[in-house]
Amino acid sequence: MGKVIFYEDRNFQGRTYECISDCSDISSYLSRVGSIRVESGCFMVYERNSFMGNQFFLRRGEYHDMQRMMSMGMTFDTIRSCRMIPSYRGSFRMRIYERDNFGGQMYELMDDCENIMERFRMSDCQSCHVMDGHWLMYEQPNYRGRMSYFRPGEYRSFRDMGYSNMRFMSMRRITDMC
Repeated sequence: MGKVIFYEDRNFQGRTYECISDCSDISSYLSRVGSIRVESGCFMVYERNSFMGNQFFLRRGEYHDMQRMMSMGMTFDTIRSCRMIPSYRGSFRMRIYERDNFGGQMYELMDDCENIMERFRMSDCQSCHVMDGHWLMYEQPNYRGRMSYFRPGEYRSFRDMGYSNMRFMSMRRITDMC
Protein backbone atom coordinates (compact mmCIF):
# COMPACT_ATOMS: atom_id res chain seq x y z
CA MET A 1 0.00 0.00 0.00
CA GLY A 2 1.38 3.38 -0.95
CA LYS A 3 0.52 6.97 -0.22
CA VAL A 4 1.56 10.10 -2.08
CA ILE A 5 0.53 13.68 -1.37
CA PHE A 6 0.60 16.24 -4.17
CA TYR A 7 0.85 19.92 -3.24
CA GLU A 8 -0.12 22.81 -5.47
CA ASP A 9 2.87 24.94 -4.50
CA ARG A 10 6.55 24.46 -3.77
CA ASN A 11 7.76 23.34 -0.35
CA PHE A 12 4.54 21.49 0.51
CA GLN A 13 2.33 24.56 0.47
CA GLY A 14 -1.14 25.21 -0.92
CA ARG A 15 -3.98 22.83 -1.63
CA THR A 16 -3.26 19.09 -1.43
CA TYR A 17 -4.45 15.87 -2.96
CA GLU A 18 -3.72 12.52 -1.27
CA CYS A 19 -3.54 9.42 -3.40
CA ILE A 20 -3.31 5.76 -2.35
CA SER A 21 -3.83 4.19 -5.78
CA ASP A 22 -3.74 5.11 -9.46
CA CYS A 23 -5.08 8.54 -10.45
CA SER A 24 -5.67 9.20 -14.14
CA ASP A 25 -6.43 12.94 -13.76
CA ILE A 26 -4.74 14.87 -10.95
CA SER A 27 -5.74 18.14 -12.65
CA SER A 28 -9.34 17.56 -11.59
CA TYR A 29 -8.13 17.99 -7.96
CA LEU A 30 -5.29 20.52 -8.30
CA SER A 31 -4.52 23.21 -10.86
CA ARG A 32 -0.81 22.26 -10.79
CA VAL A 33 1.69 20.17 -8.84
CA GLY A 34 4.48 22.14 -7.17
CA SER A 35 5.83 19.59 -4.69
CA ILE A 36 5.30 15.96 -3.70
CA ARG A 37 5.67 13.88 -0.55
CA VAL A 38 5.73 10.09 -1.00
CA GLU A 39 4.92 8.74 2.45
CA SER A 40 5.02 5.07 1.47
CA GLY A 41 5.40 2.97 -1.62
CA CYS A 42 6.63 3.86 -5.10
CA PHE A 43 4.82 5.73 -7.86
CA MET A 44 5.24 6.69 -11.49
CA VAL A 45 4.10 10.19 -12.34
CA TYR A 46 3.08 11.10 -15.88
CA GLU A 47 3.18 14.28 -17.90
CA ARG A 48 -0.35 13.84 -19.25
CA ASN A 49 -3.71 12.45 -18.11
CA SER A 50 -4.49 8.74 -18.34
CA PHE A 51 -0.88 7.65 -17.72
CA MET A 52 0.39 9.11 -21.00
CA GLY A 53 3.48 11.07 -21.95
CA ASN A 54 6.83 11.22 -20.21
CA GLN A 55 7.20 9.37 -16.91
CA PHE A 56 9.26 9.67 -13.74
CA PHE A 57 9.81 7.19 -10.90
CA LEU A 58 9.23 8.36 -7.31
CA ARG A 59 10.25 6.43 -4.23
CA ARG A 60 9.58 7.32 -0.60
CA GLY A 61 10.80 10.83 0.12
CA GLU A 62 10.17 14.53 -0.25
CA TYR A 63 10.30 16.40 -3.54
CA HIS A 64 10.29 20.10 -2.62
CA ASP A 65 9.87 21.56 -6.10
CA MET A 66 9.62 20.69 -9.76
CA GLN A 67 12.99 22.31 -10.58
CA ARG A 68 14.75 19.96 -8.17
CA MET A 69 12.92 16.98 -9.68
CA MET A 70 14.04 18.09 -13.13
CA SER A 71 17.64 18.21 -11.88
CA MET A 72 17.13 14.58 -10.79
CA GLY A 73 16.34 13.60 -14.38
CA MET A 74 12.65 14.34 -14.79
CA THR A 75 12.20 15.64 -18.34
CA PHE A 76 8.88 17.49 -17.92
CA ASP A 77 7.42 20.18 -15.68
CA THR A 78 3.74 19.20 -15.42
CA ILE A 79 2.28 16.18 -13.62
CA ARG A 80 -1.22 15.11 -14.64
CA SER A 81 -1.53 11.45 -13.51
CA CYS A 82 0.16 8.86 -11.30
CA ARG A 83 0.30 5.10 -10.99
CA MET A 84 1.14 3.18 -7.83
CA ILE A 85 3.73 0.44 -8.28
CA PRO A 86 2.77 -2.61 -6.23
CA SER A 87 5.28 -4.28 -3.92
CA TYR A 88 6.97 -7.26 -5.49
CA ARG A 89 9.36 -9.71 -3.83
CA GLY A 90 9.70 -12.50 -6.39
CA SER A 91 12.09 -13.20 -9.22
CA PHE A 92 12.46 -10.95 -12.25
CA ARG A 93 12.28 -12.04 -15.88
CA MET A 94 11.80 -10.12 -19.11
CA ARG A 95 12.41 -10.87 -22.77
CA ILE A 96 13.43 -8.01 -25.04
CA TYR A 97 13.14 -8.13 -28.82
CA GLU A 98 14.87 -6.21 -31.56
CA ARG A 99 11.67 -5.63 -33.59
CA ASP A 100 7.92 -5.23 -33.21
CA ASN A 101 5.74 -8.27 -32.50
CA PHE A 102 8.58 -10.12 -30.77
CA GLY A 103 10.66 -10.27 -33.96
CA GLY A 104 14.41 -10.24 -34.52
CA GLN A 105 16.97 -10.99 -31.85
CA MET A 106 15.59 -11.98 -28.42
CA TYR A 107 17.37 -11.87 -25.09
CA GLU A 108 16.12 -12.77 -21.66
CA LEU A 109 16.93 -10.60 -18.66
CA MET A 110 16.77 -11.58 -15.02
CA ASP A 111 18.85 -8.68 -13.74
CA ASP A 112 19.58 -5.06 -14.61
CA CYS A 113 21.18 -4.23 -17.96
CA GLU A 114 23.03 -0.94 -18.21
CA ASN A 115 23.65 -1.13 -21.97
CA ILE A 116 21.95 -3.55 -24.39
CA MET A 117 24.42 -2.64 -27.15
CA GLU A 118 27.46 -3.66 -25.11
CA ARG A 119 25.86 -6.67 -23.42
CA PHE A 120 23.95 -8.19 -26.34
CA ARG A 121 25.21 -6.33 -29.45
CA MET A 122 21.59 -5.27 -29.86
CA SER A 123 21.13 -1.85 -31.44
CA ASP A 124 17.38 -1.48 -30.84
CA CYS A 125 14.59 -2.84 -28.67
CA GLN A 126 11.07 -2.51 -30.10
CA SER A 127 9.00 -5.00 -28.06
CA CYS A 128 9.18 -6.96 -24.82
CA HIS A 129 7.43 -9.53 -22.69
CA VAL A 130 7.62 -8.98 -18.93
CA MET A 131 7.03 -12.33 -17.29
CA ASP A 132 7.97 -11.46 -13.69
CA GLY A 133 8.52 -8.27 -11.75
CA HIS A 134 8.29 -4.58 -12.50
CA TRP A 135 10.87 -2.84 -14.69
CA LEU A 136 12.02 0.62 -15.75
CA MET A 137 13.38 0.99 -19.27
CA TYR A 138 15.55 3.99 -20.22
CA GLU A 139 16.27 5.63 -23.57
CA GLN A 140 20.02 5.88 -22.91
CA PRO A 141 22.63 3.50 -21.51
CA ASN A 142 23.42 3.60 -17.79
CA TYR A 143 19.80 4.30 -16.79
CA ARG A 144 19.70 7.82 -18.18
CA GLY A 145 17.22 9.84 -20.17
CA ARG A 146 13.50 9.37 -20.39
CA MET A 147 12.12 6.28 -18.68
CA SER A 148 9.06 4.06 -18.92
CA TYR A 149 7.46 1.66 -16.47
CA PHE A 150 6.63 -1.90 -17.54
CA ARG A 151 4.60 -4.29 -15.41
CA PRO A 152 3.96 -7.96 -16.28
CA GLY A 153 2.46 -8.29 -19.74
CA GLU A 154 3.18 -8.38 -23.46
CA TYR A 155 4.24 -5.19 -25.19
CA ARG A 156 4.14 -5.99 -28.92
CA SER A 157 5.07 -2.59 -30.32
CA PHE A 158 6.66 0.34 -28.51
CA ARG A 159 5.91 2.43 -31.60
CA ASP A 160 2.16 1.71 -31.27
CA MET A 161 2.39 2.64 -27.58
CA GLY A 162 3.60 6.13 -28.51
CA TYR A 163 7.34 5.53 -28.18
CA SER A 164 8.14 6.05 -31.86
CA ASN A 165 10.89 8.59 -31.13
CA MET A 166 12.39 6.63 -28.25
CA ARG A 167 14.88 3.76 -28.21
CA PHE A 168 15.27 1.76 -25.02
CA MET A 169 18.96 1.12 -24.30
CA SER A 170 19.01 0.09 -20.59
CA MET A 171 16.66 -1.72 -18.20
CA ARG A 172 16.46 -1.81 -14.42
CA ARG A 173 14.36 -3.92 -12.04
CA ILE A 174 12.26 -2.04 -9.50
CA THR A 175 13.59 -3.69 -6.37
CA ASP A 176 12.62 -0.93 -3.92
CA MET A 177 10.33 -2.11 -1.18
CA CYS A 178 7.38 -0.30 -2.71
